[in-house]
Amino acid sequence: MADSSTNPTVIFKTSLGTFEVVLYQDKAPITVENFLQYVKDQFFNGTLFHRIIPGFMAQGGGFDKTGQQKPTLPPIKNEAENGLKNDRGTLAMARTMVVDSATSQFFINFVDNAFLNYAGKNNFGYAVFGKVTEGMDVVDSMAKVKTGSRGPFQDWPADDVTIESVTLK
Repeated sequence: MADSSTNPTVIFKTSLGTFEVVLYQDKAPITVENFLQYVKDQFFNGTLFHRIIPGFMAQGGGFDKTGQQKPTLPPIKNEAENGLKNDRGTLAMARTMVVDSATSQFFINFVDNAFLNYAGKNNFGYAVFGKVTEGMDVVDSMAKVKTGSRGPFQDWPADDVTIESVTLK
């Protein structure tokens, strides 16, 4: 795994508790620069983990408490070829079916999700750019929240799981 001593760390304060994430700037420089711009802009403050699937992942960074998607910066290049794997506790960029479509949304893997890894041009994968280094118990607690449908969305928490702030350590 990447060296955490040369990479920035961010602190997520959520409605369920706090956890820390090292960002692999050395392996995913475009993605980390993009993420840190959102942190600097306080974009994530008040957004939700809006998609939580036990045994899979928790996705956040795009919707406010009213369920509205926030306007984002332009999409970035997918850095899934960086050698990092979608293993338990890693953060990766969410995207559409378009390979280079990631903006602000990310997910945290609850388990190893090898099928999300880069496997060639026909299976481009999802770019891992960080890993939870402290507070994985808080992340795991997300997997226990009750979810259901909200508008067109599935797996939306019944009670908000809010990102109160993300700050650079």
